[in-house]
Amino acid sequence: MTALPPNATIGLVGGGQLGRMSALAAARLGYRCHILTREVDSPAAQVSHAVTISDYSDPVSLRAFAEAVDVISFEFENVSAEGLDLLASIKPVRPAPSVLRISQDRLAEKSFLNGAGAETAPWAPVHSLAELREAAARLGLPAVLKTTRLGYDGKGQAMLRTQEDLEPAFERLQPKPLVLEGFVDFGMEISVVIARGVDGSISAFDTVENRHKAHILDLTFAPARIPQSVDAAAQATARRVAEALDLIGLLAVEMFVDRTGRVLVNEIAPRPHNSGHWSIDACPASQFEMHIRSIAGLPLPPAVRHSDAVMKNLVGPADVALWPQILATQGLIPHLYGKTEAREGRKMGHVTRLFPRGALPGDFGIRDALGVLGEDA
Repeated sequence: MTALPPNATIGLVGGGQLGRMSALAAARLGYRCHILTREVDSPAAQVSHAVTISDYSDPVSLRAFAEAVDVISFEFENVSAEGLDLLASIKPVRPAPSVLRISQDRLAEKSFLNGAGAETAPWAPVHSLAELREAAARLGLPAVLKTTRLGYDGKGQAMLRTQEDLEPAFERLQPKPLVLEGFVDFGMEISVVIARGVDGSISAFDTVENRHKAHILDLTFAPARIPQSVDAAAQATARRVAEALDLIGLLAVEMFVDRTGRVLVNEIAPRPHNSGHWSIDACPASQFEMHIRSIAGLPLPPAVRHSDAVMKNLVGPADVALWPQILATQGLIPHLYGKTEAREGRKMGHVTRLFPRGALPGDFGIRDALGVLGEDA
């Protein structure tokens, strides 16, 4: 395929902040974006050329949307894979619907990862309470029981510490089947965002370190403060997974590092990712530009950074209330997503703090650099 020419239209399924930042990157490259979303006045629609308000499975709207664009991508996983199949019968969808299907289902995802040679925590499918009891006896407790679909930011999971936890967790979590994940002697969480083009070329961002608060990403440190051997393992794993998927687009590979330095894949996301937001300000080409370049058939530049960076999410009403102080803090680069309601636990924006390359400070220095946002970092 030849690259999309300037002024071509990119269709994005989903209207959230990832679509918003992808649309802004597309505009800088001379493209228009058309958003398909259920939400009126969505963050992505606010900065895009056109918007279709529709359910993600309505065939009439999907066909009209596909006919109005030149290539299609998506910004989150909770969309209809069958709907993407319909779109793909009309226009190229990148990443392919088959990739979305793998990432939507934790059982399919873990089976795929292990088959691709990527190590994961021990796991077992759970279709019944009896199967859960058998899996818990085999994997041991503590363990985490998760839904196979629709879980994110800590939703759809339960920590199992004793035998008494099994039945209530099994009854509460829906839909079935579930998946039980064995305990990992956790050191830290890291991730790699990697782009793969139409021609198979690959460009991977630096491995980053992620810290969560209440199951929601709080801080990302770029680069991750890890040994070179761990970094090499993470980068090799991300490349292996992207190639096994035959990916065209962007992929985030979230990984655990255990206390021995083993790298275990937690999950994959075939789209821009929260842990890649730092790249907007610290890289010549951000993850969002890489997303657009890869799906549009453009060349992929090296995913290099000119600065070290810390990204902090702005979540819910508490962080948004600090907006005047954030704007007044020298060195903080602010990003708001255009959401009107600052609900508890909702990602409303983020800030980035840059440091000279190779000069990422320790935790105390990072807290100081984040100003008013560093008090609970």
